[in-house]
Amino acid sequence: MEVTARMVMALREKTGLPMMECKHALMEADGDEAKAVELLRQKGLGQATKRAARETSEGRVACYYDAEQGRAGIVQLQCETAPVASTDDFISLARHIARHAALIDDPTPESVLAQPFQDGPAATLQDHMTDVVNRIRENIRIARVGSLTGVLGQYVHHNGKVGVIVEFSDACPDSLRADICMHIAAMRPPYLRREDVDAATVEHEREIARQQVQGKPPQILEKIVDGKMNKWFAEIVLLEQPFVKDDKQSVGQVLAAAASGLTVRRALRFEVGLLA
Repeated sequence: MEVTARMVMALREKTGLPMMECKHALMEADGDEAKAVELLRQKGLGQATKRAARETSEGRVACYYDAEQGRAGIVQLQCETAPVASTDDFISLARHIARHAALIDDPTPESVLAQPFQDGPAATLQDHMTDVVNRIRENIRIARVGSLTGVLGQYVHHNGKVGVIVEFSDACPDSLRADICMHIAAMRPPYLRREDVDAATVEHEREIARQQVQGKPPQILEKIVDGKMNKWFAEIVLLEQPFVKDDKQSVGQVLAAAASGLTVRRALRFEVGLLA
């Protein structure tokens, strides 16, 4: 079958790939556009395999929140160079992955990519990602992915490097949801509450505090140690950190003032360049 310029142009508009690659694929597929698309995807997979060893130190974080379903997803998508991380193709892919992550509990890169693609002709999200890799020509990988359900908030920093999703225990004003997410993005608390801190770590820190106050009268020594521990917890525990918009109150106090018993159940904070 003769491959016409119109056929090549139609395939190029569908795939975003160079004209000559589209022409060669159509010729190999004897003019069958569907087969040509599949051939291009297969070649894209081959290119992705070749690129897999390349370092991916750039990227962005994307979040997706479905208020009606009460589900949120977050992804840390890595690539090789900063310019690629700012392209529409890469940004769109990150958003698609976050949306698909929101659909399942405890998502992994493999389980997310195996899902049927929700927003186009690709069969799976992996197929769509292969199409993007084929156009961008860089190694792209999902570094981390997660999801939460319930009463949720989300935030992505303007540079796309940091993102947060938070699950609250009960109804929470939208503005406070956003503020708590931004606080977590800025302050990087490794723990939500002091009970989450490993007991051995707490005891090690307490012993350091005791050594620092050796020589104090025994009747006040433990009170001084307790004070040091409270300051330490206020540095690493979200609910005890001074709130960024009002450092006279802790995050926990701000939440309790908004609604009795209101707290944070879970939070996911992803940052490009960090894996924990």
